[in-house]
Amino acid sequence: METTAVEPAHAALAGGQPAPMTVAADGSYAARMVTGAEPGSWYPERWTLDGPEPYAVPLPLAQPEEPDSDLLPLADGRVLIRRRVADRHDLALLYPTGPGTGELPLGAVECERLALLPPAPDGTTAYALAYGGDAETTTLWLVHGGAFGPERIAELPGRCTGGVWLDRTGRLLALDQRLDPGADDDGRVKAVAVDLGRDGELSPLLEITEDSNDRLLLADPDSGLLLVRSDAPGHDRLGWGVLGGTRPVRFPEALRLADAAVTPFAIQPGQALTPETCAVALRIDGAAGTWVGVWRPSERRLHQLAAPDGWLAGTGLWTREGRLQLPCATADVPCGVAWLAAPEEAEDDPQPTGQTLELTAWQAPAPTTEPASGYGPAAAPLPPLPLPPRPVPLQQAPMAQHIGKTTASTR
Repeated sequence: METTAVEPAHAALAGGQPAPMTVAADGSYAARMVTGAEPGSWYPERWTLDGPEPYAVPLPLAQPEEPDSDLLPLADGRVLIRRRVADRHDLALLYPTGPGTGELPLGAVECERLALLPPAPDGTTAYALAYGGDAETTTLWLVHGGAFGPERIAELPGRCTGGVWLDRTGRLLALDQRLDPGADDDGRVKAVAVDLGRDGELSPLLEITEDSNDRLLLADPDSGLLLVRSDAPGHDRLGWGVLGGTRPVRFPEALRLADAAVTPFAIQPGQALTPETCAVALRIDGAAGTWVGVWRPSERRLHQLAAPDGWLAGTGLWTREGRLQLPCATADVPCGVAWLAAPEEAEDDPQPTGQTLELTAWQAPAPTTEPASGYGPAAAPLPPLPLPPRPVPLQQAPMAQHIGKTTASTR
């Protein structure tokens, strides 16, 4: 199962609104903040996603939570919560205890800001980035899984954000590093790899050009597929490459939409040695609202679908078999999952390069023996997609192994 993390992904959104949902590393559980009965009150809610049907369990305590609290579900069903209390950040585990909620305090980290990183691949440990009053350093913390509460792992130079796991063991972590302390937006951002097996040793991971801002958005450890955002082509564009590959980063025209922002949030796992065949799910935001995109690197067409009612936008995960699960919550179905089958690959290209499909309505599922959910089983597959043209390099600096520099190309 794959999820995404772009900025400190599990921090609350701007304006005091919580992030829509965070999914555990193995896709078994998810957690989100929901509003309580009293105006302005919030409490955590845990979803179970690996059963025959999804279901939610509320985790309220005597006092309501603040909307800027972070949640991170673990593979054992407990939910880690980060709360700001004065000048520190308290950490605890929440779990259901019959009709009530149990709480296990883990300790606290004193800092100006603490952002939980995406769930670690092992499903049991949890990490966070701590920030002070300047941009000179970022502190990496192990906030759950240590022997004696939160443990300081490393002091990292510059302001580090993001957070993408590069392997299944939870040893290699990619971060977006901004150097040039004291600069607000002038410092260049480059993706770096943090080796947790070597006390947080840093290595370069992504540098398309010397002056470009190169961020890693998503990675699939099975295939090595990377989704990046860079202004190397002249302005911010979505691109893709392969970890350990020798071909340049490519920037498909299909992912460049007029008057709409495109953000990847999930990669199909289990496609070892064939990164080009991985299906990628994307959130598309435009004047008409928010909808869903599906795309493969080996093809040059972006399929666009209307989002299901109540979709927790930007949240979802693929199965290895190529079925996309989109968590949804409405007044009638407060805990549900919409299903979408990944499109089949195509040999022919019935459309010109760069042209996208028209936005289509979400397909109502027909009766089937597939696993049930709040929104029914899988929808019918989308039409097949075409193959891409050969990329054109912008700079010769191939990516090598887990670290190194990359090149860029457009198509």
